Amino acid sequence: MSDPLGWTAQGLETINGDMDAAAGRIVKLAGEYDARTIVVGYPLNMNGTSGFRAERTDEFISALSKTAEEASLELVVIKWDERLTSAEAARIMRDTGGRPTARKTREKGKLDVLSAAILLQSYLDKAKLPIN
Repeated sequence: MSDPLGWTAQGLETINGDMDAAAGRIVKLAGEYDARTIVVGYPLNMNGTSGFRAERTDEFISALSKTAEEASLELVVIKWDERLTSAEAARIMRDTGGRPTARKTREKGKLDVLSAAILLQSYLDKAKLPIN
């Protein structure tokens, strides 16, 4: 989630479950926070190509759009390159005494929330650049 001015990203929560349940939770949160744009991490390969994970993400984006439409919520969904966000989040966790490779759900959830905040912050930073 970003602040109202779109300057900073903060982690909100980890959403688990199947695609439809996750889409439903995101749409519910979007309604609660009056969000109109959802930035979805798009898992490209390191060479920039898309693979199976990107196809699954496209399916999720379709489910998210359908769920928003059913809820009469107008959302813009933006695909954003997520390469290396988890690696950056893991580095930050290690640097601050966390255990990013821990198998505990709690630690994995922290890594996911931090990765999502990094992804959103990269989008927000790019959105602020002047367009030539």
